[in-house]
Amino acid sequence: MGTPLRLLLDTCTFIWLTQDPLRLSSVARAAIDDPNNELLLSHVSVWEIVNKSQAGKLHLPAPPRVWVEEQLTARGVIDLMIDLASLGRMSELPLHHRDPFDRLLVAQALVHTLTVVSPDAALVPYGAAISW
Repeated sequence: MGTPLRLLLDTCTFIWLTQDPLRLSSVARAAIDDPNNELLLSHVSVWEIVNKSQAGKLHLPAPPRVWVEEQLTARGVIDLMIDLASLGRMSELPLHHRDPFDRLLVAQALVHTLTVVSPDAALVPYGAAISW
């Protein structure tokens, strides 16, 4: 058994976990299912979920506020606030990735020593731990 990980779920990873788990890689699924690992969802992902829902790009069975809270509780996922240290670190990152939501996730991973669970290869150049 390895060292427990603190896993920061990318927005798509969280959505797939809750709505289409077969889209998760076997590595991601094993890490998420490991009871020793801590699962986190950033408030930036909640913000992205709300934006996608309001734009009609994401259809949820309940309003985003209710759905997110239900899913966090059901899966034992801890919400991670956006903090000043992470925003500051984000401001120092090169623009390898144009999506500010993803750059903030990387910054949070770097500041808080988290592993991002994401299929997005564009996150790799930032040097944060990425699992997929």
